[in-house]
Order: sequence, then structure tokens, then C-alpha cells
Amino acid sequence: MTKVLIILVCALVAEATGVVCLSKGLKQVGPPKSFDLREISRVVVAGATNPHVLTGVALEAAFFCALLYLLTHRDVSLIWPLTALGFVITTLAARFFLNEHVSPTRWVGVALIVIGAALVSYSEHAKQAGQGKRAAPTTSTTPQ
Repeated sequence: MTKVLIILVCALVAEATGVVCLSKGLKQVGPPKSFDLREISRVVVAGATNPHVLTGVALEAAFFCALLYLLTHRDVSLIWPLTALGFVITTLAARFFLNEHVSPTRWVGVALIVIGAALVSYSEHAKQAGQGKRAAPTTSTTPQ
């Protein structure tokens, strides 16, 4: 389980960093000023050549590859809820690297995500402990 958690944390850091890079790059590119072919082309080319956007896409791809690996080794009901911890890392990164204001209500939401992830992790621990304590099935020796 430790190996899975280490891979998950690394993947979540990559995802959070990727999202921050994408946000920064897309803010540099800016939104389309109109919805004609020339302006849409400008935005696409600017995004495809922006180093922050390219770094963000690469990090998101790395996260996805790690997620595929994790899903082959553990239950989706464990891994997917734990990926919600990415919201925590992303919120922290947005606050400290992008200088975004995070309201108290959002921090409460982040705390609830942490509590939910802890419950999911605890349920996996309880599941593994229960499997170790499971008694062997007994067969009846009483004649009928």
C-alpha cells in the first residue's frame, strides 16, 4: 500500500502543477476576442506554442499514466476518491503560486475533501485487516 500511496502523491503533485501551468499559460494566451476562424486559430497556435500550456499538458499526461498504473493494482473505489486530494494540492498551489484568493468557504470544502479521503483510506485499511482476521469456513460433521 505504501508504494501505491507514494505513486499517488507524486501523480497528484504532477496533476496540480499541470493545472497551475495550464492556468498560467491560458491566461497569457487570453480568451478569443471573437469567434471567427482567424481568432480561434490565433488562440490555438498561441496555446500550442506556450511553454506553460505545453508543460501543463505533459504533466496532466503523466498524471493520467500514473492513474492507469494505479488502477491496475488497486480497486477503483480506493484510487478514484483519493485522487480528490489533488483538489487540496491544486488549491494550495493556486493560493501560493498564482496568488489566488481562497475564501474561508473554499478552505472548509478542502477540509471536507481531506476528511473524505481519510475515510476512504481508512476503509481500505479496515478491509485489509478484516481479510487477515477472517476465519476459515467450518464444515459440519454432524450426521444427517
